Amino acid sequence: MTPRLWAACALGVLVLALIAYAATVVPWHRPPAPRADQLEALRGLPGDQVERARAFHSDLRPGSYGAMAVGLLAALVLGLTPLGARLVSLVGRPFGDHWIAQAVLGGLVIVLVVEVLTLPFAVWRHTVVVRYDISTQTWGPWAVDLAKSYAVGAVIGGLALLGFFTVTRLAPRWWWAFGAVGAAALVVLLSFVLPVVVEPIFNKFTPMAQGPLRTELMSLAARDGVPVRDVLVADASRRTRAVNAYVSGFGPTRRIVVYDTMLTEATPEEVVSVTAHELGHAQRGDVVTGTIIGALGAAAAVIALYLLGSLGWLLRLAGTESMGEPRTIALLLALVSVAGLLGGPAQALVSRRIEARADAHALELTGDAATFEAMQRRLGSVNLSDPDPPTWEHLMFASHPSTVERMAAARAYARGER
Repeated sequence: MTPRLWAACALGVLVLALIAYAATVVPWHRPPAPRADQLEALRGLPGDQVERARAFHSDLRPGSYGAMAVGLLAALVLGLTPLGARLVSLVGRPFGDHWIAQAVLGGLVIVLVVEVLTLPFAVWRHTVVVRYDISTQTWGPWAVDLAKSYAVGAVIGGLALLGFFTVTRLAPRWWWAFGAVGAAALVVLLSFVLPVVVEPIFNKFTPMAQGPLRTELMSLAARDGVPVRDVLVADASRRTRAVNAYVSGFGPTRRIVVYDTMLTEATPEEVVSVTAHELGHAQRGDVVTGTIIGALGAAAAVIALYLLGSLGWLLRLAGTESMGEPRTIALLLALVSVAGLLGGPAQALVSRRIEARADAHALELTGDAATFEAMQRRLGSVNLSDPDPPTWEHLMFASHPSTVERMAAARAYARGER
């Protein structure tokens, strides 16, 4: 068989494996959250709070959707015209058109162009979150965090591009196979490295002081069969008033992380409730599940890109001759952007199902539906979540059940419904 036929077969196997794995491990049946309970919960929320949350999201939408539209349009213009290829060539010219300069610097410049075009929308969003008293950052610290984010992305992206185009040069006929393995390995590596290496770049973590809450959280984790190394407090208040907690890391690096804002805004019982939810993710191996799905998806994407290289009209639009040359970076970005937009609703659905299962785990672990519902009310209030967002927006983008869905699930649990 030809390499292209082998690639088509491999892609089919990967897609079937991805579907089978997702069908097996994703909790497609979610705990009951009757709509009648959702509406009752909504009516019980303070009217001014609901109006303020909806006004907040209404003000955010132009910036969010504007950035999405402009970013996609820029990627398509750069990728589906010779403009992107010419830009990569121009960047590589001072370095003798060396392929490494084109691959790394050219790729970073392509991404930078998109980031610059969408930067005004990021400024818009920051203005909104400051006006609604969610963000505590002035423009200086905000710009520093943005620069840090760009720097982290540049390092990861640069290494990924270097590896990808090294493989395409060393194995021009079979790069799809090596690239697929490399993409999957990168997803797995980042799942382990990001919590340990990247998180400290943006936050300072200090051990929670000895006391009843720390003891209760460690005891909760032990009771749940999820060993954790420590309980840390993140200095989230330097950038936001939002409250949150999460479980980060694997094995010996796993720790419970609580925002310092949560310690001031929530009761200890509510902190325990949120932590129980996060322990549910660790206990069920949700990070591993997401990593495997991401690795299979990344491998399939690399092979799909290889197969798309047989479409001569697509390469001619981009002004290139092969998917394996650095001048196709803009085309790759355009294809990935379109795939991300089309696959977003499916990813959101999977995330909502996993989050709903973690909610059910928290209710089972604590047996305290009243505190769980109170915590959801507080999260919605402090974080200005729309308690019952528009259906289309929820289906397209929501990674978590809505506030009223989670409150309804707590009420159903209290009645013994499972």
